[in-house]
Amino acid sequence: MEEILKLITLNANYIIVGLSGLVLLLFFIIIWQGVSISGLKKRYNKMMSGEETGASFEKMMLDHIDQVRVVSEKIEKLNEKNKELDALLQLAITNVGVVRFRAFEDMGSDLSYAVALLDSNHDGVILSSIFDREDSRSYVKPIEKGKSSYTLTKEEEEAMRKALNG
Repeated sequence: MEEILKLITLNANYIIVGLSGLVLLLFFIIIWQGVSISGLKKRYNKMMSGEETGASFEKMMLDHIDQVRVVSEKIEKLNEKNKELDALLQLAITNVGVVRFRAFEDMGSDLSYAVALLDSNHDGVILSSIFDREDSRSYVKPIEKGKSSYTLTKEEEEAMRKALNG
């Protein structure tokens, strides 16, 4: 222990100069850190108070949240409207089958026809028209779930088959 004390006493000037240099270095590091933190604090305050843009970060976030709410409400309304349109589309005529035919052997072309008009539930009607030289006759037969309560001709059945097969 005496040797250490002797060593310190002999080199006291060097130790004091070294420690003084270390204290100065630490002092400059503390000043540099203070300046850096001060700059960060100024930038943070600018962002939060909105000095540059006129709007604070907090106000911007609240405005965006309000906009998201408005958009969310609009999306909900669009979804409801979409459901209404889907329900309406279920009732629209989406399946059509057409058959033209010659009703009488002595007639020259296929002027008669059968048209099946069905919705997605296979409900609808079959329209038939038979032409001959003297007159024409039209018929309407209701269709429910792909079946008719009336007897269908082979042409009407073919028109319905075409409509059901798309």
